[in-house]
Amino acid sequence: MNYNEVLETARTKIGTKCKACPICNGVACRNTMPGPGAKGIGDTAIRNYQKWQEIRVNMDTICEKKQIDTGLELFGKHFSYPFFAGPVGAIAMHYSNAYSDVTYNEVLVSACAENGIAAFTGDGLDSSVMAAATQAIKAVDGQGIPTVKPWNLETIKEKLALVKESGAFAVAMDIDAAGLPFLQNMMPPAGSKSVSELAEIAQQAGVPFIVKGIMTAKAALKAQQAGAQAIIVSNHGGRVLDQCAATAEVLPEIAAAVGGKMRIIVDGGIRSGVDIFKALALGADAVVIARPFVTAVFGGGKEGVKVYIEKLAAELKDTMAMCGAFTLKEITSEMVRRISAEAL
Repeated sequence: MNYNEVLETARTKIGTKCKACPICNGVACRNTMPGPGAKGIGDTAIRNYQKWQEIRVNMDTICEKKQIDTGLELFGKHFSYPFFAGPVGAIAMHYSNAYSDVTYNEVLVSACAENGIAAFTGDGLDSSVMAAATQAIKAVDGQGIPTVKPWNLETIKEKLALVKESGAFAVAMDIDAAGLPFLQNMMPPAGSKSVSELAEIAQQAGVPFIVKGIMTAKAALKAQQAGAQAIIVSNHGGRVLDQCAATAEVLPEIAAAVGGKMRIIVDGGIRSGVDIFKALALGADAVVIARPFVTAVFGGGKEGVKVYIEKLAAELKDTMAMCGAFTLKEITSEMVRRISAEAL
């Protein structure tokens, strides 16, 4: 199976809301919600993708030829590549009932673990979603990252108990999910969290705590103050706020503010190994990719995920070799340049 075959098969199973586009750029699904689209006019998801295209890599092959090493160390774990599968929830509602949240996570978590990376898993109103996700992570010796929604503190404690049972090596909270309709008007209140509330959650986690949904340097420093050991620069794929900045636009200033004191991960419109290289050059330690992994699962199950991982890995290795970087640490800001949108 190759990636084109994955896409072709996905189109027969994924429903009508997602088109399983060759390039998942947010255009065809635009503001399709429920579905894989983005909030409002769908501008943010499209902008996420476009802004990575305005960054170009600087080719330089006058260098000693060495073996390419794409390995990443994170929280005591070694991964073959600096990318992860992102959390996706309500699979049946947003795509099709060919998979449920439970069966989707079972495939994704195991396939990622078998191919040298890890998957973030989603959360939902149905408590069985987190229970099944953490069981899938437990089955791969904790090589997965449960993502807890910003519920009220009592519900979060219940979710964290499942996380601890799973042996997961880290846990995330997508704080930007405060903009999702089902979290609003809940009692007790759910949604945004103060620094002190986040600090309490980080302490209860018992494993490295990752805050997802950081879009400003100020927010990054607040997450650091709360005790987060990593952040994910993310606007939730445009699904929580229309006309938000793209992640590629804010990543450099956030990386500068953090100053190496936390691990930085970024998502949003990253669709190739070249894009991964660009993200690392701008200050990220790793990236998260979400929607295309849905296509991979629908298009080939575990084999589809393997094909997609290998595609990204090959593109990243090729870019590193052609730009003279043979380890992730050798990827620097000098290896990329920005161009104007008009030049595209």
